Amino acid sequence: MLAESHWRTQTRTFPCPPHSGEKMDNTGYCSESFNSLQSGTSDEDMVEIAGATLDFSSTDDVPPLDRDYSSGGSYGVGDGPNGVPKLMDLLDEPVPGVGTYEDFNTIDWVREKSKDRDRHREIATKSKESAWALLKSISDAFSGWLLMLLVGLMSGALAGGIDISAHWMTDLKEGVCLNGFWFNHEHCCWNSNETTFQERDKCPNWKSWAELIVGTNDGPFAYIMNYLMYVCWALLFSFLAVSLVRAFAPYACGSGIPEIKTILSGFIIRGYLGKWTLMIKTITLVLAVSSGLSLGKEGPLVHVACCCGNILCHLFTKYRKNEAKRREVLSAAAAVGVSVAFGAPIGGVLFSLEEVSYYFPLKTLWRSFFAALVAAFTLRSINPFGNSRLVLFYVEFHSPWHLLELIPFVLLGIFGGIWGAFFIRANIAWCRRRKTTRLGHYPVLEVLVVTAVTALLAFPNSYTRMSTSELISELFNDCGLLDSSQLCNYANVSVTKSSSDSLPDRPAGQDVYTAMWQLSLALVFKMLITVVTFGMKVPSGLFIPSMAVGAIAGRLLGVGMEQLAYYHHDWVIFRGWCSPGADCITPGLYAMVGATACLGGVTRMTVSLVVIMFELTGGLEYIVPLMAATMTSKWVADALGREGIYEAHIRLNGYPFLEPKEEFSHKTLAMDVMRPRRSDPPLSVITQDGMSVEEVESLIAETSYSGFPVVVSHESQRLVGFVQRRDLVISIENARQRQEGVVSASRIFFTEYTPPQPPNSPPPLKLRGIMDLSPFTVTDHTAMDIVVDIFRKLGLRQCLVTHNGRLLGIITKKDILKHMAQMANRDPDSILFN
Repeated sequence: MLAESHWRTQTRTFPCPPHSGEKMDNTGYCSESFNSLQSGTSDEDMVEIAGATLDFSSTDDVPPLDRDYSSGGSYGVGDGPNGVPKLMDLLDEPVPGVGTYEDFNTIDWVREKSKDRDRHREIATKSKESAWALLKSISDAFSGWLLMLLVGLMSGALAGGIDISAHWMTDLKEGVCLNGFWFNHEHCCWNSNETTFQERDKCPNWKSWAELIVGTNDGPFAYIMNYLMYVCWALLFSFLAVSLVRAFAPYACGSGIPEIKTILSGFIIRGYLGKWTLMIKTITLVLAVSSGLSLGKEGPLVHVACCCGNILCHLFTKYRKNEAKRREVLSAAAAVGVSVAFGAPIGGVLFSLEEVSYYFPLKTLWRSFFAALVAAFTLRSINPFGNSRLVLFYVEFHSPWHLLELIPFVLLGIFGGIWGAFFIRANIAWCRRRKTTRLGHYPVLEVLVVTAVTALLAFPNSYTRMSTSELISELFNDCGLLDSSQLCNYANVSVTKSSSDSLPDRPAGQDVYTAMWQLSLALVFKMLITVVTFGMKVPSGLFIPSMAVGAIAGRLLGVGMEQLAYYHHDWVIFRGWCSPGADCITPGLYAMVGATACLGGVTRMTVSLVVIMFELTGGLEYIVPLMAATMTSKWVADALGREGIYEAHIRLNGYPFLEPKEEFSHKTLAMDVMRPRRSDPPLSVITQDGMSVEEVESLIAETSYSGFPVVVSHESQRLVGFVQRRDLVISIENARQRQEGVVSASRIFFTEYTPPQPPNSPPPLKLRGIMDLSPFTVTDHTAMDIVVDIFRKLGLRQCLVTHNGRLLGIITKKDILKHMAQMANRDPDSILFN
C-alpha cells in the first residue's frame, strides 16, 4: 500500500538544484534543515507524471508544516543536576512537521490509524467531563457527513456547469443563436414555431456560420465555409486547453484515474488534488470535449470530484491532519465523480469500491452512498440537458429479449474483449513512444495535429461530426413513429397500432443502408483516433470513446439481426418467437450491450459497469445480456493481457502501486529481496545511545534513505525501533533552535532513561518520542507471498528482516515492486517515476 522510499530510495528530502533530466533517485544532497523543508521544492524540480513534465512545487493538498501536529520528540531545556540540562517531554508541545510526509512518499497507514484512534479516545474521555466537550464530540462525529454533503453539492454543481458549457461550445462550432449567443442549438429552437417535423433542428433563430458569412447554407462554397469554421473552432478550443494545462496546472492532463488509484493506495503527490488543478481541469475539460477530440468527460469528473473532496478536507481538522482519513473522503469523492458522470449513484459507489479504492471501510461505503445521492440530486436540480435526466443518452426499451439473442450478445462481448486488449497495447505503445522520443517535447503541436486530423476527417460524416455523447444517444435510441433519424428511416409498411410503444420489424430503407456505411467508417475512425488521443496533454476520459466504439458495433449487428429476422423469420432460430409483424429485435439494445462490452474490455470493470449501464437504461430486464457481454469481454481481454488500461498506465508511468488483484506466485523468500545484498555496503543504522548529533547528521547527508533502524549497538544489531529521516532532521533542527547548548557533540538517546552524563558534556537530545517502537518485522525465511500480503493489507512503509532477533536488512515497497518486475521479466528500474 505504500509507495516507498526504500532505503535505497529517493526521498527527495532537500535535493540540491537538480540538473536537467535528473531522476528521482539522485543521491546528491545539500546540507539539510527544517527551513529547507518548509520552503518547498525547487522550481526546477520536475518529474514525469502521466507523460507530462510536471512541477511538484505546489503543496495545495498537503497541510503546511507550520501547523500543529500531535506527535513529537523530547528535547532538553533548563538545568538539571551536575549542570546537565533536564529533559522536557515534547509530546506536551508538538514539533511542527514531525509526523508529516515528504512529497512522493507513502503515508504510514498504521501510524495514521493509530493517531485517529488516540484522538477518538481523547474525545470520548473528555465528552464525559462537560457539556461543551460533549457538544464538540457530537460535532466531530457529524463532521464526516457534513463534509460528504459539501463534496456532493460542489461536485454536482461543477458537473452541471461542465455539461451545459460543453453542450453550448460544441454547437458553437456549427453556428450561433441570434436570440443570444449563449443558447445552444436545442435551446435556441425550443420556442420557435417555424420548425418542421423532418427538419426540427432548423429554425430562423439558429444560423450556421455559412449563413452568417455568405448568406446561404446551400452549395459547395457554404459547405467549405462551414467545414473551415468547424476546424478553426476545434483548433482554437484544443489550443486553449493544452496551453492552460501547460502553463498553470500540468496535473490537469489525462483522465486522472491512474493517479487517483495511486494516491488512494497511500502515495503523496502534492498539488495533484489542489485548487489550481481543480480550476484548470474544469475549464480545460469543457474546451477539450468541445474541440471534438475522441475523448470523454467522465474519467476527468472523478479527478474533479476528488479535488473538491481534498480541498474541502481542509475545513475539518481531523481530515486535514490525518492522511488516512483524507483518503476515505477521496474514495467517497471518486464515487461522486461517477455518480455525476453517468447519473448512476449506486454504480458510482461500486466503481469506487471495485476499481479505485485501496482501503474502503464500511462507514466509507455509507458516506459514499450519501455523497453520490447528494451529487445526483444537485445535478438533477440543475437539469443540464433539459430532459429531466442526468445524462444525454438515457433510454428506455420496451421489447423483451429472447434467449437465442444471447449468442449475438456474447459475440459483442468477444468483440469488446479483443478491442480492449488491442486498444491497451496500442495506446501504451504510443504513449511509450511519446515518452521516449522527441514527440513528447512538443505537447501543444501534438494536440493541434491530432485535433486537425480529427476535425478534417470527422466533419464529412454526420456521425463523427456530432458530439460522442449525442452519437451514443442516437445509437441507443429505439426507433419510434416520431423518429426522423436516418437510422430509423425504414421502408413504409402498414403498421397496426399495438398496445405497446414499439414498432414491428420492417425492411431497411435506403437511408438506413447509407447510415450503416457511415457508421462502419465512423467505427474504424473512432478505433484508430482514440488510440493516439488518450494520454495527450489535455483532460481526456476513456469511458465515452470506448462506449461509442461498442455502440457502433452493436448497432450494426442489431440492424443486421433485425433484417435477418424480417426476411428469414421462417428459419429455425427465429421460428416460434419472431413471427411476421412482431417487434423481435431492438437494435438499440445491441448498441447498449456493445458499449458495455467495449468499456469492460478496456477497463476490466464488471459489477459496477453492469449497474451503471442498467441505471442508464432504467430497466432491470436487460441485466442478463449486460452481464453476459461484460463477463465475456473480461474473459477474452484477460486471456490476451491481464492489465486494464488504468493499471497499464500506472506501470507505464512507474507509479509505486501494489496491485491488490495481482497474485504473487513465486517461491522466493524475504532474504532474496531485502537490502543490503551481499555486494552492498552494510546496513545504515543508528544506535540507541551511542551516536552524536554530528554522526547522525553525517549519516543523513551521506545517504538518501527515508528512514533508519535503531539498534542497541553495532555489534549486537538487536532491533529497538525505526525512525523516519524527515522526523529526525526536523527534530534535530528544532532542538538546535529551541535548546541552548545543543552542539554537534551532543549525544542522541532513543532510550527510555538517559544515563548520567559527564559534568562538562553538552546537553543531550532524547528522541525516543519520534521512534516507532513497534516496527513490523519478518524473519529472513518468510515466504515473499506472505510479505506481499502484509504490505497490501497493512499498508506498510517498510518491513525489517531479522534472524534470531538480530537485524539483517530491510524490505520496502519499492523492493517488492522491483522484485515482482524482475520475476515478470520486466525492467526493475522502471519502478517509481520512470
